[in-house]
Amino acid sequence: MKEGPDIALIGSLIGDPARANMLTALMSGKALTATELANVAGITPQTATSHLKQLQTNGMLIPRKQGRHKYFALADDDIAHLLETLLGYADKKGFTRVRTGPKDPALRHARVCYNHLAGELGVQLMDGLSSRQLIKGDVETVYLTKKGRRFLIDFGIDPANIEKPGRPMCLSCLDWSERRSHLAGSVGDALLQQILSKGWARRETGSRIISFSVSGEKKFLQTFANA
Repeated sequence: MKEGPDIALIGSLIGDPARANMLTALMSGKALTATELANVAGITPQTATSHLKQLQTNGMLIPRKQGRHKYFALADDDIAHLLETLLGYADKKGFTRVRTGPKDPALRHARVCYNHLAGELGVQLMDGLSSRQLIKGDVETVYLTKKGRRFLIDFGIDPANIEKPGRPMCLSCLDWSERRSHLAGSVGDALLQQILSKGWARRETGSRIISFSVSGEKKFLQTFANA
């Protein structure tokens, strides 16, 4: 059957080990240069340029220029969600690479998925918002309630400032390590940024790990714990 979406093309783009490494590196939410992505993938800059061109041409990456430098980032949330789902499937089936030692539990505890919080604490955040009816919905559709909007304002986030045309406020993203949903979308992004701004946690340099201080995690759990 030749009609319909071309999943073979998507599979071939993600399936190359070098491209897969570059794409997962960009799940940190940070834009990286071709040289940085080449180092991540373990290939030459020339080869990286060819791979990046394919990913950009097929809408998986977007380029960003700053001065003389050119950076690359994931095109949108959909790419991050697709990668997170594939990571979960690979982990479930045992298709895993060498563990990263002490950092691996930290990665599962709290990490950034594109621009929102993932891992054990990311799932707890979504569970807490749901149980308190700050968000409602199911796996397919999640929305912010009036009570939720008031919560955001009290937490220091103006909902009007994060509403963007064409982008959902709330989105369910299947967590690869927990195999349950964490919160993506504009609200998920804003909550992570506010958590970092409050000094409860920090992003580890060169990693997707989000490290919470003891007091910061306590405040996080007090704020988002299941009610």
